[in-house]
This record gives sequence, C-alpha cells and structure tokens, in this order.
Amino acid sequence: MANKSSRISGFYKRSLADRVAFVAEWAGLTSAEQTILSGATGLDAAAADNMIENAVGVYALPLGIATNFLINGADVLVPMVVEEPSVLAAVSNAARLFREGGGFITASDEPIMIGQLQVLDVPDLDLAERALLDQTPRLLALADEVGGSIVKRGGGARGLEVRRLNETTVGTMLIVHLLMDVRDAMGANAINTAVEYLAPEIEALTGGRVVLRILSNLTDRRKATAEGTIPASALATETLSGTQVVKTIVEAGAFAEADPYRAATHNKGIMNGIDAVAIATGNDWRALEAGAHAYAARAGRYTSLSQWWQDDAGDLHGRLTLPLSVGIVGGATRVHPAAGVALKIMNITSAGQLAQIIAAVGLAQNLAAIRALATEGIQRGHMRMHARQIAVAAGAQGAEVAQVVERMIADGAIRAEHAGTLLQALRQSLPNAEK
Repeated sequence: MANKSSRISGFYKRSLADRVAFVAEWAGLTSAEQTILSGATGLDAAAADNMIENAVGVYALPLGIATNFLINGADVLVPMVVEEPSVLAAVSNAARLFREGGGFITASDEPIMIGQLQVLDVPDLDLAERALLDQTPRLLALADEVGGSIVKRGGGARGLEVRRLNETTVGTMLIVHLLMDVRDAMGANAINTAVEYLAPEIEALTGGRVVLRILSNLTDRRKATAEGTIPASALATETLSGTQVVKTIVEAGAFAEADPYRAATHNKGIMNGIDAVAIATGNDWRALEAGAHAYAARAGRYTSLSQWWQDDAGDLHGRLTLPLSVGIVGGATRVHPAAGVALKIMNITSAGQLAQIIAAVGLAQNLAAIRALATEGIQRGHMRMHARQIAVAAGAQGAEVAQVVERMIADGAIRAEHAGTLLQALRQSLPNAEK
C-alpha cells in the first residue's frame, strides 16, 4: 500500500470484511494471518493446553484497530484487544486530535530490568555492603554466565546496587538490586534466573541469608514517554470554545494530580489503552498495571501518571511517562498466533518501539476520557456503544442491532428489558417472509 496513512475517516462504518482487507493490505498479511484475525484459526484448545496448566478451552475477546496514530512522523495502525465498548472509537478520535498538532513525540529508556535479592541476618551491614560493591564486576560476570541469548544479543548485567531497609517487622534487611539489560525481551525469566544464580555468592559475601530472589515490576529504569499538542481550535464543541475546553481539561488534570481518589480513575483510563495493546501483543498486562500504579505513588502519594497544561500559544499539551516493560520475543508474544500478527501490523522491530506506541495509546486514551468528562460527560458516547452490547444480549442480529440501538437511544432507555421489548415489536412488525 503506497503512501500509507493511518488517518482513516469512517473506518468503523466499513464492514468487518472490508476492515480486515484494509489491514491485510496495510501490513502485507498473508491469507493464513488473515484467518488468524478472523478467529477461524489461531490459538486453539491444543495450543492453550501447552500454554497453561488445567486448560479446558479458549476464551476469545474482540481485537480492533485504533486509527489516526502519527508517532514520531510515522503512521501506525494499533491493534487492541478489549471488551469494553467505546475504547477504540475514543482513542482513534483522540489520536486524530493529536495528529492536528503534529502527532505524538515518543521516547523510551534502555531496557533495564531490576532483580532483587533480600538478605537477612547479616552480621555486619557495613562490611557486607562494601564487599558487595567491591565484588560488583565479578558478580556481573557471574550473572552473564546464565544470560543466554540476551547476552548474545548485546544485553546482560549492567550494575549492582545495595539498599538497606531499616525497622521492618523482621528487622533490618539488605536489598541487592541487579540491573540487567534484557534487550527485546520482557525479561522476567532472564532476571529471575540471574538472581537465583547469584544468591549463593551473595550469601558468601555478606554472611547473611538470601530469602527472596525475584524481579521487580516497578521497572522505573525502563520507562516510555509520549507527548503531543492539540490545537485549541480542534477542541471546540457546539457549546464551548476551544480555549474553554483547554481550560477544563487542564483543570481536570490538576484534579487528578492533587487527589488520589480521582487519580485512580484517571490512571485507569490510561491503562484501558495500555492493557489493550499489551494483550494484543501477548505481553503481561498485569505487570504493566503493577508498575504503573507503583510509579504513580513513587513520591509517597498516589497521583496522576499524565500532565496537562496550556502552552504559550494557548494550545493543549499533554505528557505521559510510566514504566513499560514489554517484549517482542519469548513467552506468549511468540506462542499466541494473533500476537505475532499484531506486531506485524505495527511493523514492530524492537521492544522500545512497542513501548513508545503503547505510551502514545495511553496518552490518547487519557485525552479521550478527560475531554469527555470535562465537556459532555462520559456517558453520552459510551452509552451509545454500550447499547450495541445490550441489543446483542437481547438477541438482536444483523440489521436488527442498529434499529434496536437507535430506538433505545431515542427513548432514553438503554436497558436489557427495553431492548427485548423493542426487538419483539420489531420482529412482529415484519412481514412473514422477512421473519
């Protein structure tokens, strides 16, 4: 597809088959990869049985495409797996608004993960700390002995840090951090293997007892940042000027920065987008959630992951920074067939690139939510999409879905029982030949 652009007007209006065909041409998907998207092939019960224990089947979720993303000057279509209505529409619309300001500018740290060793019963803490620091080069070399393919690809142990935790309920602890570059992997297996391998040496050097040997999901050495500008004129509504909308969004952002009760919901909206891309690419969304929320409380008080302000030109500017430990090799990323297709659609070549796209999606999702909250309210757009689920749950099929949805919205009653009544009336009104 020459001159590819993710700016696609009315993508949601196309048929499912047309959308699949467009994405297939965009990404150069094979016919086999297209059947994976359709659900006709892909992860089956036999494959699932090899992924987890006690498998009994496969649970499917919708996979959609977020459009309009312009990231560091490149157009991107973003696969997202999510069951919640309105997420894809909202994030695509927000990406369009950022596009009018030049798109997203993103960056990511080197892929440094942290492994922790908990050391107790240390007879002399000062002596133990000096011994560990003096032996750092040897300990890093030992860690690389079990680094495997990550070391071969240029990664490996990068540093050692020693911390003390005083006055815990079981006494003072010495905490050893192994810093490891895991390249394009998420890195959990590599870092866990390394700290377990180091544990006997740590005990010998400190005279203490190593208890836990495990990675930290607060991957604050492995962050990604996305930022961008939305022209005030692009934010105007029927009742509010663009300048007024900028003001209300900045005020909403300030609320989230100041109040943990609001910040929790604010950040949940960010994670709506981040988790959906993580699931689509076979990454551990639970680890991302843990890291994001811990990072939001890094200063001792839980706060917003994003910041919003009005720039000197009067336009809206947003920035999102958070830990994003994602991988494109190993684990479900390579085992789940749909994850491989998702990476191909985005033309992913490194874990850092994927992290940057995910950060941009998180910022766009955040804008979509707070813009709706600060103007028309969250329910207007969301309930229209929710009405589709209500109609389908009531038994509507094909063209019936849209008709039942429109009637529920017109009646101001988006409820299951009302959908059932409307569907029954619709079917009774049809000629016998159409029933």
